[in-house]
Amino acid sequence: MIFNPEYECMEPQARKKLQLANLKNLVEMVYAHVPFYRDKLDALGLKSRDIHSIADIEKLPFTTKDDLRDNYPHGLRACPQDRIVEVHMSSGTTGKPVVDEYTMKDIDIWREAMSRTLSAAGCTRDDIVQNCYGYGLFTGGPGAHYGALNIGAEVLPMSSGNTGRQLMVMQDFGSTMLCCTPSYALYMTEEAADAGIDLHKLPINKGCFGAEPWSENMRTEIEARYSMKAYDIYGLTEIIGPGVSFECEAQDGLHVNEDLFYPEVIDPATGRVLGDGEKGELVFTTLTKEGTPLLRYRTRDITFLMREPCSCGRTTVRMHRLFGRTDDMLIIRGVNVFPSQIEQALIEIEGTEPQYLIVVNRGENHLDEVELQVEVKKDFFSDETRGLEGLRSRIESVMKSKLQIALKVKLVEPRTIERSIGKAKRVIDNRKI
Repeated sequence: MIFNPEYECMEPQARKKLQLANLKNLVEMVYAHVPFYRDKLDALGLKSRDIHSIADIEKLPFTTKDDLRDNYPHGLRACPQDRIVEVHMSSGTTGKPVVDEYTMKDIDIWREAMSRTLSAAGCTRDDIVQNCYGYGLFTGGPGAHYGALNIGAEVLPMSSGNTGRQLMVMQDFGSTMLCCTPSYALYMTEEAADAGIDLHKLPINKGCFGAEPWSENMRTEIEARYSMKAYDIYGLTEIIGPGVSFECEAQDGLHVNEDLFYPEVIDPATGRVLGDGEKGELVFTTLTKEGTPLLRYRTRDITFLMREPCSCGRTTVRMHRLFGRTDDMLIIRGVNVFPSQIEQALIEIEGTEPQYLIVVNRGENHLDEVELQVEVKKDFFSDETRGLEGLRSRIESVMKSKLQIALKVKLVEPRTIERSIGKAKRVIDNRKI
């Protein structure tokens, strides 16, 4: 279902004209009202009159998470305080949080973006949406809530946690759509199994999952355990929250709401803009934001852009699902490894659960040592040492083949790796201690 065909199916050249007009307005606005950007633009000798095409966005300066933290709390606000109606912050635990301040127009934009996102997953006014993203200062819960209300669906604002209650409500209210992190969606299936709840008999048939990278195999696992179709969605607090991009029924890349957020992919080392299909760091400019607009924000997320026509009819550019992050990437003995690569390989191995923990240490010989803790399925875990040893050897062999590094695998009993109701913690890197 396409929520807003006028913009989602806009002719590309018309969209470029709209993007250019909004970009020029954005540069004028931040130059006039945000000293941080005025200084940056003055240093480059740039004014809005120097923007002649959307390609000229490459002339503009980048913005980083450190810039946001350095300007905490209001240094990047581009409008008077009396126009701010809502504030959200990052869920990070290190340093100062990043702040996103919203005017009423920003809330309307967010509502529109999330309506497109949920509609692409099949949400209609007849759905009952169980929203398990966190509320409060976190953007996940409010974003999904605004979008579902705008569509006209019934919303169950559950927030995160209290899994027993989540499952009770899912049964009693007949939820048809689930919104949460993919790792929590899987955790709920474990709790349901323990409680004797057959999720296949419930009306829930679709879900929007985001806030952390997840693999295609993890999608397959979720879809099988719920009998649902699972859609990837993407967003981040700095830009607006969820709703920046989303999958359609084709599940072939995430459509970017590019009339609202302009995407680029750059070489993370040089800042050079890369062509479509080239993997690099994702960058966004908030073309229509009023509260805290951002120029060329470096997300640290790794992906590439695709402009081939999509079978759904949308004409927006798509981004490949995330490969990981530049700051989540592990360099093990000179080899770049993303946790999502390990997850992708693990789910293909019979007998394992999609729960794992990577522990990295610096050995006595100054070489990196990596232990991969993997949960074994309940019916597979036994006292038969030979069978477990065979599974451990198989995992080590697969990882060596796919990642080109040797990992020490430790098999652990089901439910022993700590679960999270938010973003799953997949890596403990003791080399930094």
